[in-house]
Amino acid sequence: MGKRTPIYPAHEAMGAKIIEFGGWDMPVQYAGILEEHRGVRTRAGLFDVSHMGEFEISGPESTPFLQRMVTGNVAALSPGRAMYTMMCLPSGGTVDDLLVYRLDADRYMLVVNAANTAKDLAWLQEHRLPGVEIADRTEETALLALQGPEAVAVLRAAKGDGESLKPFRAEVGSVAGVQGLISRTGYTGEDGFELYVPADRGLELWDRLLEIGRPMGLIPAGLGARDTLRLEAALPLYGHELTEEITPLEAGLEAFVKWDAGDFIGRDALLSQLERGVTRRLVGLVMVDRGIPRSGYAVKSGGREIGWVTSGSFGPTVQRNIGLAMVEEEFASPGQALDVVVRGRSLAATVVEKPFYKRARSSAKGAGAPGLGGVQ
Repeated sequence: MGKRTPIYPAHEAMGAKIIEFGGWDMPVQYAGILEEHRGVRTRAGLFDVSHMGEFEISGPESTPFLQRMVTGNVAALSPGRAMYTMMCLPSGGTVDDLLVYRLDADRYMLVVNAANTAKDLAWLQEHRLPGVEIADRTEETALLALQGPEAVAVLRAAKGDGESLKPFRAEVGSVAGVQGLISRTGYTGEDGFELYVPADRGLELWDRLLEIGRPMGLIPAGLGARDTLRLEAALPLYGHELTEEITPLEAGLEAFVKWDAGDFIGRDALLSQLERGVTRRLVGLVMVDRGIPRSGYAVKSGGREIGWVTSGSFGPTVQRNIGLAMVEEEFASPGQALDVVVRGRSLAATVVEKPFYKRARSSAKGAGAPGLGGVQ
């Protein structure tokens, strides 16, 4: 039996299908992955992501410490802002991808992947500077993700603060009477919020939000829909698109590597890789033949293996079988014909631009029609 989040009793009562993920017993689905996926894309979904790790970094040397630990420019964050970034090994491989919130001048919150919580904590402690305190707040924190075009309406109905937040901003406030940190972030490709509250108030907030949001179509959503949603948006999942052997540059995340942000761990190796050019690159794939490109499947060209699928599924919004794959650089151009080996059979696929889906931000509710990398 794995660890259980503060919301676990609700998952059990609702008859969710539970799986082990990152050492936690987590709901993979309630009514069904397709229904939950479409609910988030068209209305709103509520996710329990309390398995994610949260660390508080504080002290007079916290900014230079984090500047050394991550690829982003921590010093450029003002209080109330957040950024997506990565921690790297000296080799350039990725320790983890994470969010960094600047809470005030000398205090930050790091949100890391559940399966990496212990590893990341040890990595940070190994490199800790004098004058820096590192506290693991994971067990004290419940984290709910309210995502979808109706997320703002649900937040408003719950008398929640944070409605006017811009993306990657956060503020302390209350939602449905529960105080916590409200952030305009998410992992679905949709608009939405992530709500960090005390663990002993998490279940109360979960129940209240589902009750308040029901008239707006709010439904509970599990890890299955979270995965298909992030895949359509081509958002990386650690252990798949990023690993200790895969660098941010190979994963197409160079925009989050700030070369002028100081001498962060892995900078020299990444700079060398940038100057030489990557030899492999993460691409989007759309299947031409019928078949789903699952993680680990070989990718071939002319019968020669040139890479592997990192993630793949049926895309409920784009209505195609899609995948992300790490392939040799010469085969990474959009329009390139490749084969994916599915159960011993080579099936045709095409390299496309990422993401597969991008919401139309110009619409009134923030939801939009899917794009599919130019492949119709």
